[in-house]
Amino acid sequence: MTMSDVTRILAAIEQGDARAADELLPLVYEELRRLAAAKMSQEPPGQTLQATALVHEAYIRLVGSQDQDWSGRTHFFAAASEAMRRILIDNARRKQRLKRGGGQQKVSLTDAEPAIEGPSDDMIALDEALARLAEIDKTKADLVKLRYFAGLTLEQAAAVLNLPERTAKRYWAHARAWLYRQVTDGR
Repeated sequence: MTMSDVTRILAAIEQGDARAADELLPLVYEELRRLAAAKMSQEPPGQTLQATALVHEAYIRLVGSQDQDWSGRTHFFAAASEAMRRILIDNARRKQRLKRGGGQQKVSLTDAEPAIEGPSDDMIALDEALARLAEIDKTKADLVKLRYFAGLTLEQAAAVLNLPERTAKRYWAHARAWLYRQVTDGR
């Protein structure tokens, strides 16, 4: 896969070429699958959402959305990572609602052991802290999203955000410390 092939197809999708979306998936599938597998490895055991389903859902959201305005391959994968993040957060919130009762009648199971762990409260806490960081400093929040959810290196994320690497390193250190305090203070 070359960057020019992906960029050309993304431009065709933006211009409304329905067949271009069919060309894009085979070119980006393996990289999206790798991204999804990395995200899923950070989830707690017993996750019902599989990496393949995450890739397909994210792809449908990206290609099916009306506001497609990708400036190239890197921007597309950053958008894919953001879509995966939102899917995982929605899934964690849905499970949390179910865990808290979800309108179901309680039944006592005195001798039963839970088969799986509950949803990741950490993922929801991180998402909420990230939203607060975005209100304070959008660039630092974007840097975290690109590193954590898109799997970009610090150098790649700095390039996407047009930041000098030294500035990106400072922002990364500050954002990590700030998010850690926000997530651990909430426990």
